[in-house]
Amino acid sequence: MLEKGWNQRLPYDTLKKDLVYIYPKASSFKIILEKARHDAKRCVQESFKNAQGRWDKSHKLPDFKVGDLVLVSTLNINNIKGTKKMKDSFARPFMIKALHEPNAV
Repeated sequence: MLEKGWNQRLPYDTLKKDLVYIYPKASSFKIILEKARHDAKRCVQESFKNAQGRWDKSHKLPDFKVGDLVLVSTLNINNIKGTKKMKDSFARPFMIKALHEPNAV
């Protein structure tokens, strides 16, 4: 059943609220679906809050300022010749010239 591009997928969507008589099992199924949807929404919100709390406990924003000297990790730089064992872990200190965003230093 298509009505103006709307495809009804669940029995919940096909139940019309203005009907006088709804089959009792369909009505109870609609209530069960509404409760399940509400519980799933609540669980997702709680999970998001827990994950956000765990992330906030283990991360802190960097407090770099313009003019600070920072070291750049060479862990992911592949164009340095020689063995991994002998290459330096960090490149020379670089001066911060500008800050764009807290996470983009």
